Amino acid sequence: MKIYTKTGDDGNTGLQGDFRIAKSHPRILAYGTVDEANAMIGVVLTNVLDDDVRDVLSSIQNELFLLGSDLSNQNLNDLKNRISLDMVEKLEKIIDKFELELPPITNFILPGGNVAAAQIHQVRTIVRRAETLVVQLSDKDEINSNCIKYLNRLSDLMFVMGRLINKRNGIEDIIWKP
Repeated sequence: MKIYTKTGDDGNTGLQGDFRIAKSHPRILAYGTVDEANAMIGVVLTNVLDDDVRDVLSSIQNELFLLGSDLSNQNLNDLKNRISLDMVEKLEKIIDKFELELPPITNFILPGGNVAAAQIHQVRTIVRRAETLVVQLSDKDEINSNCIKYLNRLSDLMFVMGRLINKRNGIEDIIWKP
């Protein structure tokens, strides 16, 4: 099978269920940005990382692929391949576990530190943009509301992971100095 189909040459693309919509539709922008976050996690995974961080990121990559599938399926009666509340709660448990290693936040923290931590902060910003686009999509079309919750928790997790990676590498939080 060829990678190119030419079916999108008119500016439209296909969704699950044989629907076609403009490539500029909010649905496409939303799941395209989820895909961008997933690709950036792939960049992060090229770094030397602790096994627990690597495992979490690898799992998230699969979940982001699922989230993209969820957003590409307009039929909410089709319950397969959906983001679940259990997945959101799993992220919360990971956040709680990783935060046990970190000092409390007393100031605003700037992105940076080592390369992996800085890249994780880049993922965080992409996830925030994806969340905004999914919220905008939800204003126009009905979606699985767990997608918004998942992205919100995921950006929190990326913030915590950035701090964690730095701490494990002997780098203190970079404090904002107004």
